[in-house]
Amino acid sequence: MLQISGLSKSYGRIRALDEVDLSLEPGLYALLGPNGAGKSTLIGIITLSLRADAGRVEWDGELIERMGVRYRALLGYMPQQQALYDAFSGRDFLQYVAALKKIPRREAAGEVAWAAEKVNLSDRLEEKLGGYSGGMRQRILLASAILGKPQLLILDEPTAGLDPKERVRVRELVKELSADCIVLFATHVVSDIEKVADRAVFLKKGKVALNGPVEALVAANEGAGGLEDVYMQVFGEDSDGRNSL
Repeated sequence: MLQISGLSKSYGRIRALDEVDLSLEPGLYALLGPNGAGKSTLIGIITLSLRADAGRVEWDGELIERMGVRYRALLGYMPQQQALYDAFSGRDFLQYVAALKKIPRREAAGEVAWAAEKVNLSDRLEEKLGGYSGGMRQRILLASAILGKPQLLILDEPTAGLDPKERVRVRELVKELSADCIVLFATHVVSDIEKVADRAVFLKKGKVALNGPVEALVAANEGAGGLEDVYMQVFGEDSDGRNSL
């Protein structure tokens, strides 16, 4: 279980997170909110790329910053943007990530093949990353995130740049993985996650505005025909914000 307690983070006078409390167990969680809601800051703290000003993040009762390589071994992360070494082939890149994740050599080839198949890149692994389209680069990053079958998978706008067919494939994949894994799927495109998420967490100006099972959230908001209607009720005019905190 991932337990987040009293998490706060500020950038100068801007309060990016304000005493956020969440408990996550295996399942697929939609992390929703416009740009500036605090999604990227929350992800940064969970993935240890940012430090909170206050609060705790624990995995099974242990502070994640004290777990070191044990935490990194159970974590899979796909950032919204990441530079790729264009001279690497897709296979080179995934093998490199497998080594970083300490996946044993005897298992690495099988893990790379499995991850590539899941993102529909099996027949493109020998090509250089410099020749990959934007959508292919997104998919190879997703493959790197799922290598090693993580227990905690953090995805930041994973469907950006994908065509409709591949967006469906990604949704089906993360739903499959969430049977045995905590998947946190951050997006501002509700339609990408509405039909497959078990629960939704709405962040608004650094606070948890709503949190619960998708069906319950829709039922509790009068006039909502789906999660997208709930989103518009919660954020209204704020839904087109530009800040990326």
